[in-house]
Amino acid sequence: MSRRPRVLHLPKWYPHRYDDQDGDFVARHVAAIAAHGGADGALLFATVARGPLPGLIDAEEDFTGPIPTLRYYYRAAPTGLPLLDKPLKLLLYFWCLGRGYRRLRRHWSGQQPDLVHVHVLLRTGLFAWALRVSRGIPFIITEHWTLYLPERAAGISALRRVLTRAVVRRAAALHTVSDGLRRAMAVLGFVNARSVVIANVVDTELFRPIPSFPHSPIPPFTLLHVSAFHDGVKNISGVLRVVARLRAAWPGLRLRIAGYGPDEPKLRAYAAELGLLADGTVAFLGKLLHVAVAAEMARATALVSFSRAETFGCVLLEARASGCPVVATRTGGVPELFEPENTFGLLVAPDDEAALESALTRIVAKAVVFDPVRLRADAAARCAPAAVGAAFGALYRAVLAR
Repeated sequence: MSRRPRVLHLPKWYPHRYDDQDGDFVARHVAAIAAHGGADGALLFATVARGPLPGLIDAEEDFTGPIPTLRYYYRAAPTGLPLLDKPLKLLLYFWCLGRGYRRLRRHWSGQQPDLVHVHVLLRTGLFAWALRVSRGIPFIITEHWTLYLPERAAGISALRRVLTRAVVRRAAALHTVSDGLRRAMAVLGFVNARSVVIANVVDTELFRPIPSFPHSPIPPFTLLHVSAFHDGVKNISGVLRVVARLRAAWPGLRLRIAGYGPDEPKLRAYAAELGLLADGTVAFLGKLLHVAVAAEMARATALVSFSRAETFGCVLLEARASGCPVVATRTGGVPELFEPENTFGLLVAPDDEAALESALTRIVAKAVVFDPVRLRADAAARCAPAAVGAAFGALYRAVLAR
């Protein structure tokens, strides 16, 4: 193919009018591919509205930027009758994608995409499969979702398993963000003859050490946690309990928590119950822009993640790019990011609060030291936009050549 291929991106999650950080890791993949993947892309996204709409659907169609981006929103309760609304919302979803696809065809002067890139299953993959059957357009799948990990896989319905197995097998390639996720999907029967692992993107220009804030073992010792507040998965309450025990030995200890989500009120109340807010040990920072997160990471003694399920963990590599060591859990794809053992941080078992307390004590006491230069070099090699975009470009060329 002499010209640059046209790639249609179909994400399940993507930043939108109600949440500008939802699926931002997908947005970084799309941007890296556009800049370094040698392809011309367009993005088509549909999601349920979180507020009133003037009609059944509303559209944001932007053809002015480097990546034509079409976002569609449909009503959460079209009729107000739950038994009717669930299938009707599914129909509205596919109607939005069909409308967007026709708009992009017109934008491309009647030409169709050469390749469809699905980001996170399942409805996105069903639409891509339909395009393959009706128009002969190959599709590839990128998967990030912790749903497929052993800790959560019991929640996958029988119908979803059948459909996911069929869609994955018919894709031209399956990309996962970690080998742990690829193996977990294979156990469930979600396999593809062409499987590749490509990392998530880290903005290595933004996330970097700041010389004016050197990592220091002297008080106050600042731990940082960054996540969506889904406590059942992220186990932030476990971090709070460990910090409550540590503060007696380390009076200057501080935990700064950045993020937002449905469990925030419960977690704030729990921190208050443990006495962590009254004495300033814990501070909830709320939703932060990436530039503010980068500044927090550059100042922190360590980033702490106590997740029960994690396919990659972008914040773990963002901290690494900032020269900040990490204490995280051995779950999903995390261990492969920390090889050789104890080179880039410390790992503990999920829910093992005693091990987390011991690991954090070792870092605060400077019993173990990590080289910020080595941390950053590894993150840049794995996750810089140019490296990730070029890897996707190679995958596209291999698929289209076949």
